[in-house]
Amino acid sequence: MRGSWAALLAGCVALGCAPRAVRVGSKNFTEGVILGEVAARACATGGATTEHRRQLGGTAVLWRALRAGEIDVYPEYTGTLAAELLRGVDARDLAGMRRALAREGVAMSAPLGFNNTYALGVPEPLAAARGLRTLGDLRGHPGLALGLSHEFLDRADGWPGLRARYGLPQRDVRGMDHDLAYRALSAGAIQVTDLYTTDAEIAWHHLRVLADDRAYFPEYSAVLLYRADLARRAPGCVRALESLGGSLDAATMIDLNDRVKRRRRTESAVAAAWLEEHRGLRTAVAAEGRAARVWLRTREHIAMVLASLLAAVLCAVPLGVAAARRPRLGALVLGAAGVLQTVPSLALLVLLIPVLGIGAAPAVAALFLYSLLPIVQNTVAGLRGIAPSLRESAEALGLPPSARLRLVELPLALPSILAGVKTAAVINVGTATLGAMVGAGGYGQPILRGIRLDSTATIMEGALPAAALALLTQALFALIERAAVPRPLRGGR
Repeated sequence: MRGSWAALLAGCVALGCAPRAVRVGSKNFTEGVILGEVAARACATGGATTEHRRQLGGTAVLWRALRAGEIDVYPEYTGTLAAELLRGVDARDLAGMRRALAREGVAMSAPLGFNNTYALGVPEPLAAARGLRTLGDLRGHPGLALGLSHEFLDRADGWPGLRARYGLPQRDVRGMDHDLAYRALSAGAIQVTDLYTTDAEIAWHHLRVLADDRAYFPEYSAVLLYRADLARRAPGCVRALESLGGSLDAATMIDLNDRVKRRRRTESAVAAAWLEEHRGLRTAVAAEGRAARVWLRTREHIAMVLASLLAAVLCAVPLGVAAARRPRLGALVLGAAGVLQTVPSLALLVLLIPVLGIGAAPAVAALFLYSLLPIVQNTVAGLRGIAPSLRESAEALGLPPSARLRLVELPLALPSILAGVKTAAVINVGTATLGAMVGAGGYGQPILRGIRLDSTATIMEGALPAAALALLTQALFALIERAAVPRPLRGGR
């Protein structure tokens, strides 16, 4: 079904009946967002309508979205292409990469001009005290605690291979968010972390970059990947993307990262300023106040919660009715719903991306699945808790089963059912913040950005409204209960 809709949309676009924006994606780190903004704005100067989907997660999510047509462009690095996406291709063999990418329907721009390689960093005082200058020097210090980004822990060019190449003995190795690792270094919770060599934080935190004396890491030249059909759909956009080749050196990229992370400028403003200063391309930067941002995220968040909750009620209440009447079926339904509840929310979102793509759809689907258990459970409990004498009275009146359910059983079970729906709604308000990881927006967007920028104020821009919405949800359900449930069924309240 999804494929047929995609084909219909593609045909419509080809006929010119539905203009389609060029969708630019970016990974969940500052440099990726800046480069995504540069690409989107460059495309716009080429005459294309653009949409930047920020902070979509890691390499696997962006690569899958590009091949599936969920996005059209995203910034990537040749080392990542060679090690993770195009196994067996050398990071310096650009022609070989282009041939391999072409088989996936993807094209690659000329390198943007800088190499942002991986490295390991140590606080300068510790490095001086322990005599740490190279990665090989770590062999003599097995007690050092390492905090490594989650992706680096599992990548083919990450920790497993690095440990094997250098024979590193460290066993206290923790996975953590890349940006939070800098906080952990400053607090002394870890002593070593992985770096991107264009990180502005290296200088702020006075870190020593350990030399890769065995040349383990490949070259990570920044490039732009884009769908091959973009040259036909938006040729001006492709020309603009290709014109960026060789225009950014490492020092400039570090400065752009610094402008966002330390000087607190937005990625949009930084990208627009660089394009105007160095490429002569002028693009407008929309001024957006905090109130407008919060209102936008509120609408996105409420839409996800309402859509998932409504679908869950329509599905879970009938399931609960069936489960209450048939104990064997009830055990199966409650068991399945319980298993779904145990799946980590982030894992479930990632599992849903191949089926539903990125955006609100996988987030709503995940929230729907998490809502089933409390509603089914409370529906079963409410129906099974009805006194036998009341059921017998309904039967004595000659009511058929459907009428007994509608007129007697469901009204009596309503307080329990509403309690389950309220539980699901409150859970959804909190869990929906993870939707930002797959481009669904909501309150998770400022939370992720705040973590990335080490900005408590930005985190609170999402966290406080989410908490307020959860409290408002509870109050709303209290009013619904008063209006919908007769006083005698409210336990004297």
